[in-house]
Amino acid sequence: MAGQLDLTAAGIEVVLLDIEGTTTPIAFVHERLFPYARARAGEFLHQNSSDEEIQRVVSELRDLQAAAAGAAPADIVQFIHFLIDNDRKLGPLKSLQGRIWQEGYATGEIEGEVYADVRPAFERWTKADTRIAIFSSGSVLAQQLLFAHSTAGDLSPYISAYFDTAVGPKGDAASYRRIVETLGLPAPDQALFISDVVPELDAARAAGLRTLLCVRRPSLIPERAGHSIVESFDVIRP
Repeated sequence: MAGQLDLTAAGIEVVLLDIEGTTTPIAFVHERLFPYARARAGEFLHQNSSDEEIQRVVSELRDLQAAAAGAAPADIVQFIHFLIDNDRKLGPLKSLQGRIWQEGYATGEIEGEVYADVRPAFERWTKADTRIAIFSSGSVLAQQLLFAHSTAGDLSPYISAYFDTAVGPKGDAASYRRIVETLGLPAPDQALFISDVVPELDAARAAGLRTLLCVRRPSLIPERAGHSIVESFDVIRP
């Protein structure tokens, strides 16, 4: 278990954060966001059939459907349901989900759930000129919506950059090298990556980043974590 971490003393310029299980309960994503998009997919496609972005997304989904060669539902809405039910992390699906959630956030049907320690940490780090960035498998739009409409208020002013899997897989060290380059950091160890997924942390460390494994109760600490562990952002000080 990690003690208090002094970001300034450690030379950390950017805190790079995962979302699920790190800033936000996993249950919120799987029990609130995914079902919301699933229930509204058909109606959304019908209402936005002339939208060029949605037309492109549907075309890409149909290509994936055809590539499945009969192993997936033939109806496009049923295919979308199939992908959501199996948590497929595919670009066109993420784009579609983001657009559906955008409507939900706009009407107030959805609020992005974050842990109680998130806003105080964001305020504390920003005040000390430590930048905050996000790296999630969800689309950049989905990330922006969650933090702009969070249960702790609008957190978007604290976040300087968002990254999704367009930069590369979260389990690939090259993805973190690209992020470091985009952030303009002279050295990768000036970034601290916090996630609840050990293989992601392994990849980040292979790229030279500092790492912390976030274990939110009631989750159990892995037997072989291989990374310092935090249960709250309260111990990460400027």
